[in-house]
Amino acid sequence: MLALRFYLCIIQAIDPLGFQILCRSQVQKLEREQSCINISLSGEVDKISATTVVWIEERTPNLDELNLEQINIDLDRGAIAVDGYSCTSQPNIFAVGDCTLRPHWTPVAIASGRAFADTEFGNQTCAVSYKNIPAVISTKPEAATIGLSETQAREKFGNAVRCYRKTFQPLFNLIGESKQEALLKLVIDQHSDRVLGAHMVGEYASEIIQMVAPAMKAGVTKKHFDQAIGIHPSLGEEFFTMR
Repeated sequence: MLALRFYLCIIQAIDPLGFQILCRSQVQKLEREQSCINISLSGEVDKISATTVVWIEERTPNLDELNLEQINIDLDRGAIAVDGYSCTSQPNIFAVGDCTLRPHWTPVAIASGRAFADTEFGNQTCAVSYKNIPAVISTKPEAATIGLSETQAREKFGNAVRCYRKTFQPLFNLIGESKQEALLKLVIDQHSDRVLGAHMVGEYASEIIQMVAPAMKAGVTKKHFDQAIGIHPSLGEEFFTMR
């Protein structure tokens, strides 16, 4: 069960392949004028015009009608509190999916449900690791990520963090008329050489980044990337050529 909170996402088109994100801005007023919507803002930009306004949804568990307080189920920041095996504060009651604080993604709920079933009914104790789950914003081009961002890594590892970044135009776009570029980034802990995060904006970013997930769980290092041989020409091979 989910209750939805709506936030306004303002994207001002620059060209067919680009967009502008306005940070630290709040919407003050929307006014329709013929085929456009005038948006008054507080921030660096006072006003922009758009043809479409998109709402971004923040999902929170909708527990209002479950009467959980009557059965003494503990909550955590508005969600049902569970342990690593999906057990609530009552030993015979379990919870998985969007009613918990775990990431609200379908594969996460499926993995949690499968682990619960294996543990409780399959005689096979199983817990899910929610670390290094890949995520994607399905725009065009896609933006996909896994692990720590540079900011998060520096907060945790300080000056030990080193980043490798590459921006390039894929060969397919060079042959055609597209001006679209791709961006790749690796976040590394210099002390251990382990990859802390991998990020990409470009075609097939979701397919490429999700295949980094098993490698990160296995402790992949920058040296492993450097020694790998990719497929040419492809976008993913650029992760192996970052020096």
